[in-house]
Order: sequence, then C-alpha cells, then structure tokens
Amino acid sequence: MTSTVTGLPDRYRPLDEIGPEETTSTGVIRCWRAKDRVLNRDVAIRVHTPGGPAARAWIARALTSGGLATPALAMVYDAAEGTGAVDVPGGAAYVVNEWIEGRTLTERLADGPMPEREVRTVLRRLAEGVAEAHRVGLAVGGIGPDTVVLRPNGLVGLRAVPAASGTMQGDIAALGALLEFCLTGRQAGRPGPDGRPPRPVVIPQPDLAALIRRARSADPAGGLSSAAAMAALLAQPPRPSSSGHIVRDPDESDSGWLRRLRERHEADDYDAEDYSAEYDDEDDDRYDPEDDPQRTGLTVLPPGPPHHGSSRLPLDDAFGADEDLLPDDRGRSDEDDERPARRRLVVVALALVALAVVVAGAWWFGTYVLSVADSDDGAGAGPSGPSSSSAPQETTGGETPAPEDTPAAITRATLYNPQDSDPENEGDVPLAFDGDPGTAWSTVDYQGSADFAGLKDGVGIVFDLGGDQALAAVTITTNTPGVTMEARIGGAPDADLAQWQVAASGTIDGTTDLAFDEPVTTRYLLVWVTSLAPGPDGFSADIAEVSVRSAG
Repeated sequence: MTSTVTGLPDRYRPLDEIGPEETTSTGVIRCWRAKDRVLNRDVAIRVHTPGGPAARAWIARALTSGGLATPALAMVYDAAEGTGAVDVPGGAAYVVNEWIEGRTLTERLADGPMPEREVRTVLRRLAEGVAEAHRVGLAVGGIGPDTVVLRPNGLVGLRAVPAASGTMQGDIAALGALLEFCLTGRQAGRPGPDGRPPRPVVIPQPDLAALIRRARSADPAGGLSSAAAMAALLAQPPRPSSSGHIVRDPDESDSGWLRRLRERHEADDYDAEDYSAEYDDEDDDRYDPEDDPQRTGLTVLPPGPPHHGSSRLPLDDAFGADEDLLPDDRGRSDEDDERPARRRLVVVALALVALAVVVAGAWWFGTYVLSVADSDDGAGAGPSGPSSSSAPQETTGGETPAPEDTPAAITRATLYNPQDSDPENEGDVPLAFDGDPGTAWSTVDYQGSADFAGLKDGVGIVFDLGGDQALAAVTITTNTPGVTMEARIGGAPDADLAQWQVAASGTIDGTTDLAFDEPVTTRYLLVWVTSLAPGPDGFSADIAEVSVRSAG
C-alpha cells in the first residue's frame, strides 16, 4: 500500500483500502477511505497508476463531474493527473470524492429483497442523479450494489464517481439490473449457490418488469431512451396486478407477433421437462412451474445482459395489436367464445328478475301494509290528541331544519407537497375519503427521524368541499397512531403553505376529532401531516378516512 500511495500529497492519509482493484486499459485504480488532514474529514480517494498521460482521460471525466451537485452522486473534491512516477510527491493520478456513510445495497439486500415502495424511491433518486450527469455529457460507470449506498437520512448516494470508463446505455442497463436485484434479492445472470444456471425470477409488478426489460434492451426501438425517463416512470403510481412476470434465459429471442405469441403460450404451458433438463432428477429443490402461484398469465422477460429485440410495451399491450390476425392460433373455438357471452346473458337476466321482485315487493308493502297502519293511527286519535297528519301540516311549505354538525360533502382531493417533487403515492389520495377506513393514503417511508428525515416540513391533502361551507370540526382516522396533523383553511390547491391558516392541530390516535374553536367558513381544507410514526420500514404516516362536520 505504501508504494501505491507514495505519490499522494501529505494532505491525504489513507486509512482503509475499500473495494477490489479496478483494472483498466490504462492502468490500475485502487480506492481508500482516507483522512483529509486540512479539513479534518473523511474522504474516498482513488489512485491511478501510472499517472501522467495514461490517466488524463479519467481525470478529465472527474473534472466534468466536479460541476455536479446532486446527493445521488458522490461529490468530487480534488483531482490531479500526476507525473507517472509514484516515487515522487505528486506523481500518482488521483481523484478525491466525498465519503458517503451508510449501508451499501449489497449489505442491505443480504437481509432479503426491499419493499416495492422503497425500491421505487431508491432507484428513482439514483436515476435522477445519473440523469443529471448524462445532461452534461458524462457517463457515470461503476454503478453496482457495492457502490450504491443508502444514506442515514433516507437518501441514496453512489461512491467512486466517475468510474474509469462507462457509457450512458451501460448506466441505464446497470440501473435496470439494480432494480431487479432490489426487488428479488438476486443479481441477474448469476448462477445459484450450487453453480447451476439461474432459475426464472418472478416479478409481480408489471410496470417494473417492463422497465427492467427496456433498461436492458440494446434495441433503440424497444429500449429505454434515458435515465431521466426511467426516473419519471418510477415516480408514477404503481399499476396493480395479480399476476407475476417471469424473467427467462436471455439467449431465447424471437421477433414480431411470433415472439409475442410464443411468450403467451410459454406463460400458460411452461414445460417442466424442458427446465428439468438443466437440473438432474435428484434435485428435489428444482423449480417446478406447477408450484408457482403466479404462473397464470405471466409475461416472459429476459434477464441479464442487454437483450436485442425486446419489446418496448408490456406483453398484453404489445400482443393486442396483432390479436385479430391470429383468431384461432391459441386453441380457441367459436363455441369457446360464445360461452362467456351466454353466461353474461344469464347473469343479466337473473339481475333483472331480482330487481323486478324487489320493486313488486316494495309496491305491495307500501300499498297494503303502510296504508292500513295509517288508517289505524287516524282512527285511534281522540279529539284532543294530535292526528297522524298534524306534524307534516306544520312544516308544509317550509324545510325541515338540518341538525347541527352534519357531515359535509367532499367532492375531490389533491396531494399537497409544495416542498418536494416526490409524488408521495399521489394515486392513493382518493382512498382518504372513500368511506372505507380499511383503505388509506400513506406517505413514503423516511429513514432516521420522524420529521421527514429533515427533508421538508410536511405533506398533506387538500379536500375540496365544492363551495364555501361553515365547518365545526374535522375527523381523521389513521392506521399509524402517534402522527401529528394540522387542519388548515384559507388557501387553495396551488397556494403557498404560508397562505393556509392553522385552525386546529393535534396527535392522531386511531380516529380523532380536531374541533375548531369557532365555526370556520372555507371551500378548501388542508390536512397537513407534520410528523411521522415509526414502522418496520422507517417513519411514515397514513390517512385512512377524513370527514368534515358542518356547523349548525
């Protein structure tokens, strides 16, 4: 180690060597965690031997990345080309990076796959940083589970920026491989512990399976256009699906409708004998497609290295364009097509009969039962007693007064997240006022602290009451007891937070009323989450149900 780092300035004192040597076409790069004696901070320092002209291209890439400012990429503090002679001060080429504390993805995934929501957040933030580098023409390189670090504050960072070489398409493919690794806990293309070929990987999320396939594809028509596009797709709400998606051997490739038809049949008729050819009969732990609960309706996706000819669209979308060209190729007959139609007709007919029976029963009950009861009440009332028709006569021509604190209608709701571009599960916002406490909108998970890891003041939902209404209180139900929330009024969906006035606040435990000191009149109500509650994956909060009560 001494001979390798002799050419470093005295300012940097190596502490521990980290990671393996990186052999390049121009030399060898070794990396240390080191102490910056001047600023008294830990840094990551990479040394290229030899220095001088051999390291010039790498140093130029490092100087380009020095202008980037994104938490997803380690900052470049210093870089020097050196003279090529490591036995003299300033002789070795080196790049000094920010030292990123935290757990690497390799360490995190040793505990098993990550939750889908955390995967989307981590990969989106990493893709945003890579997209920023691509914007200035820099391919990052070196993206892998050993260099991606989960910071304690909930962010993600990539060490060793930039690598000695790399391509933008290689960065996108590496992001796709990380996405699969995080979801499954298995690295694409790697053999199992026994050295045998990897088994198919089931990915139940259709949009993520398609994204992995597109990130790997080297086909310009079917591949992913940019890292920014990947970040945008990960920011979208997840698409629900009850079926899994299988990753298959990348050596299998077809094109056009024949490939899509083959994939459809493979999903339904996966042959266990073909698979068992790779595993001997004595291996009781081999993959059995009959035991796979997600076997029906699967999309077959290629893992591992870039796969030429892969489709840009999910299987169902891509196959739909050619479906009517092959009406009988999937084993369907005209009789098979008529059976569902007949069943639908029977169901509709039964529903109409049931409706007719209900209507007839209601008419008979109103005609023969209620009319008899009314006549009996009228006959039994004395001259001094009130008649059965006197109460309605007192309110004829007027309206029955509404009781106090009646529920007010919520017409719509929108996510309010002015201090962050994170979508915060925006697609689940309607679940906060759907009348079902069993469904809920929730924040993403934050690491480290309940104050949103110090990233922002809060997040909330703006409820539109359809017009100005006088309110007495708001009732909030949550599945994360201990969170704190505020009820704010006076703003609009696009207004700054300062324009919203706090009308009530408190800690929400189960179902809690936030009553106003006096009735307030507003059209828009903001339920603003100010602190989170701890959970198994970090700190979060949810809103299962919100209802507002009108003032009398």
